[in-house]
Parts: sequence; structure tokens; C-alpha cells
Amino acid sequence: MVGTYVMCGSRAHTRVLGAAISNRTNMKRLSKIGNLFILCAFLTSCNGQTKQTGTNQHSANTDSLVVGGPFENGDFMYIGMPENIKSVDTSAGWTQHGQKLLITGTIYNRDGKTPAPGVILYYYHTDINGYYANNSNLDQRVKRHGYIRGWVKSDEKGSYSIYTIRPAPYPNTDFEAHIHPAIKEPNIEKEYYIDEFVFDDDKLLTGEKRKKLQNRGGSGILRVLEKGDLQIAEHNIILGLNIPNYPEKLATEKQSGLQIGEDNPSFIPFHAWGPDKGTRTCPVCKYGRYHGIVYFVGNNPNWDDIKKWLTFLEQESITRNKYLKAYFVYGNQNNYNKLQREKELEKIGQELYLKNIALTFVPSLTDTESEVNLNKINPSVENTFVIYRHRTIIDKFVDLEPTIENFKLISNTLDQTKSEFFDLIEPKYE
Repeated sequence: MVGTYVMCGSRAHTRVLGAAISNRTNMKRLSKIGNLFILCAFLTSCNGQTKQTGTNQHSANTDSLVVGGPFENGDFMYIGMPENIKSVDTSAGWTQHGQKLLITGTIYNRDGKTPAPGVILYYYHTDINGYYANNSNLDQRVKRHGYIRGWVKSDEKGSYSIYTIRPAPYPNTDFEAHIHPAIKEPNIEKEYYIDEFVFDDDKLLTGEKRKKLQNRGGSGILRVLEKGDLQIAEHNIILGLNIPNYPEKLATEKQSGLQIGEDNPSFIPFHAWGPDKGTRTCPVCKYGRYHGIVYFVGNNPNWDDIKKWLTFLEQESITRNKYLKAYFVYGNQNNYNKLQREKELEKIGQELYLKNIALTFVPSLTDTESEVNLNKINPSVENTFVIYRHRTIIDKFVDLEPTIENFKLISNTLDQTKSEFFDLIEPKYE
């Protein structure tokens, strides 16, 4: 070992490590503390995200057109980059005596459905002690990133895999463990950073911190499964999602719901019918491990169509058993009465002999008390179908008619997104 460093991470706030305190508003460099720590104090990162500097970079004309915005030290990703980058990489940290980790998934284009080949993903992270450790083989220009760093390039199917060691949090701080990623697309001149990869089971990743994640490239939250002594995190990346100045835009017609790649948020509807009748169980919190479908209807209900969809979803739930949980969320704000709404849905549940899917309701789809508003559903569309897997949105449909073709569309989406790790177990923590 040549040295061990603790550095700031790629967040939109200052990281001050060791005995220092986080300060989100000041833009100043911090001095060395002893001979052990080298600290960075930008409003962003060593990776490095920069929202604001003394020269007002964020508002400068040179930055206003840059994809991803300011990215301090983004050129670090090219130092030591091999000529031939494969879709699978094993980091230098793999040999450390810690928790082995595989991060694997697909890089998609902006639509969240079309695989994107030839995209370079650069990553670096701390060791099992929480330090960006150096060794004699490390190019000293990138000592801030430590020696546990590497690259993958998505293959023709958009796939990538990283075998590494699970990093530890910075010592003596409340910053959660994380991995820094950056993207270089073949047809975009500049690299850009995406959300740090953080761990869903990390106690330092508080609810307040989760709400502040930017979802650049999609949710950065890794949800690990276990296969022997290996933890596996399936993690897809959506190019351009929540990336400033990204050249490709989604069609704005009939927009409803969060984007593919973002996390399905927690909310607490009233359960009028189904296994959790009489409760306010959160759909994602209780049934988030496998596939889930949340079927939203707002101010324009078509009850004939709704009943056809409910019948289909009930049958899918029976066929797939524990691997699918389907929810109907009714949020018509017109003439809302809680007791009447409950009886209305109860009657439908009895009429259709529903036993597996949940019929739920909220005062409106913009209601903040239930936090259903976090789903960003457009109440004026006829319906919005959100499909998630392991709590992350994998597909979405707006104004979908109950036809045989669309029934097959939903079924095929569920079949095609199982993956080889679908049946693995989640680690148990106290």
C-alpha cells in the first residue's frame, strides 16, 4: 500500500469526512487533517458533480449545452482505460476478504426498453474499510479514486456485469456505502455521471436520503440477492433519464407516472377488497420482492373496461401465485366520499369473485396524505399501468384498452423480465 485516502463522493452536497461535518452551502477546500485524510470540498464530487462554483460554472454558456451538466474530473475515467473493454469486468477489490458482489444488468436507451450496445460504464469505490486505497500499480493522477476501479462496455444486448467487493462506508461518518459510476455513450461527446450505486439494506441510507436521490440514469439503489456467498444486484441503467441537456426526449403526449428505471414509491391507499382489506398496506413495501402491477384510474373511469382488466389481473395473479401482486388504485376526486367509495369497490370485488388482487382507493391521485402523489399519475387519462420488479419500474402503459393483444403485452412483459436471478432469496438482516 502506498497510501489510503478518504474522498468526497459524487453527490450534490459537500462531503467532509473523518471528524468534519457535511456542509451543503459552502464552496471551499478543506485542509489536510493529519497525514491520513485528504478531503474534498466541492459542492459535488471527486467523481465529480458540480452544481455551483465561484465562477458560476452552472450558469455559464459553456455548461448550458453540455450533456449532464458540469462534471469535474470526469476525464479521470479515461486514465488507464484499456483499449479493448469487455462487457464483464472483475475489479482489483475482488481478492479482498469481504462480501463478494456482482452488479449486472442492461443499459437501455432513453425509452427504457431498447438495449444500448457499446456504452462504457466506469466505476470506482472504497475498499472493505471505507478507504480509496492506493497501491504501487495505480496511476497517481487518479489516486482520489483508489485502485478499485474499472470499466465495462455493454454488449450487443446492452448487458454488463461487474464482479467486485462490497464497499464499506467512509469511516466515522453517516455517509452510506456507495459506488461511483460514470457513462460514456458512443454518440455523445462528453461523459456524464449517474446516481451513485447505494445499497437498499444499508441502515445509513435513510428515508430522507432516498427522497433526495436524483435518479440520474434511473434509481441508483441496489437490492441484493444471495447465491451462496455471492451477493447479486440486478441493476439496469436508462441513458438520459434525468440527465440535463440530453438530446433525446420522450414524447410528452399522455404522460402519466414515473419513468422506467425509477423506483416505485411507497404510498398507503385504503384497501376496500382483497387480502389486506381494511388496512392501508403499502403495495411496494409488503409485496415488492417480485413482480407488481399497479393499475391506476383517476377522474375518467370506464367501468366496463375496468372490470375486464380486473378479471385479467386476477387470472394472472392466480397463475403466477407469489410472483405477482396486482393492485387497482382508484383516485377519482369527483364526488369523493370515503364510505361510498369503499362500498363501491367492495361490490365489484364480490361481483367478479376477486380473491387475489387488491381493490384500493385514495381521495385523488394528487393526494399528499396517502403520498399517492409521488407516483405522478395524470388523473385525466383513462388508466396508467405501472409494472415493477423488485421495487423498480420496468415498464409503463397509458390508456391501455382491455384487448387480447394488450393482455398478451402485459403477460409477455412479465415473462421477459424474470431473469436468471428471479428466484434468488434476499439476505436476512436483524
